[in-house]
Amino acid sequence: MNSAPPTPKGFRDIQPEMAKRRRELINTIASTLEEYEFVPIETPTLEFADTLKGKYGAEEKLIYEFEDRGGRKLALRYDLTVPFARYVATYNPPLPFRRYQVGNVFRGENPQKGRYREFTQFDLDTVGTTDPTEDAKVVGVSIKCMRQLGLNNAIMLINDRANFKDFPVEVIRAIDKINKIGEEGVIKELVEGGIPENQARGSVDKIRNQKPTENLNQIFQILKDEYKLEEGKDFSFDPSLARGLDYYTGAIFELKLDQNPDSLSVGGGGRYDNLIGMFAKKSIPAVGFSFGLDRMLEILYS
Repeated sequence: MNSAPPTPKGFRDIQPEMAKRRRELINTIASTLEEYEFVPIETPTLEFADTLKGKYGAEEKLIYEFEDRGGRKLALRYDLTVPFARYVATYNPPLPFRRYQVGNVFRGENPQKGRYREFTQFDLDTVGTTDPTEDAKVVGVSIKCMRQLGLNNAIMLINDRANFKDFPVEVIRAIDKINKIGEEGVIKELVEGGIPENQARGSVDKIRNQKPTENLNQIFQILKDEYKLEEGKDFSFDPSLARGLDYYTGAIFELKLDQNPDSLSVGGGGRYDNLIGMFAKKSIPAVGFSFGLDRMLEILYS
């Protein structure tokens, strides 16, 4: 009987065959991004806890926090975006600055199929401009990466956080789960949270009937003209897409394996114009996207 100690729940070893496939996947995405002037950086696995806290809304409870021997409060990085915001505020790179980064992140959530407490993200971001051309670039390049990997049915769902400006945060967080728990599940959650049922149903109906903002219409046109992408095939407007993280401010994206609403998400992102300013003490707009490498590997090699 094997007497070796197990790994902690939600953490795992990567065997040679899978490690090789991960490297091939990373190389394919990186080479595509470098064609569009994205450059690599790296940030530490550990940050001060205060650097991460206050950025993730309700998801903050999943951050791994601890004290070192000197009593300093530290945390394992929850994602690569907040550390990147700190990086930009620290080094003030010439703008616009386009970066990519591969790294492991940590979340104390309940492990399940395709979800782990330690997993790998591959991020790309543009900092320093509010031009919708850069939002389109992030979307267009992300879709091109998927096509390079042979995931020809993958589609980017897109919305604008501006569509939620008249809704309370409880509604936004609940509507983001509609593909997981259904419309009645969303209404039930809202009612249990203290919102009257007729108001809950009215909010869901109003969100369902939202139209693309002018900002999204510009992005969609750029995707068609410059990236030769087809609406309904390569990307699509989704009025219920909310993205739960509090730092998003504009266009938001979620990459699905195919057009089935129940299909797995293999990445997400959006515009976050205020996050870097929390560290830099001045306005520095940004937009980015993150691939979930572990889930993509399971899809490609299962």
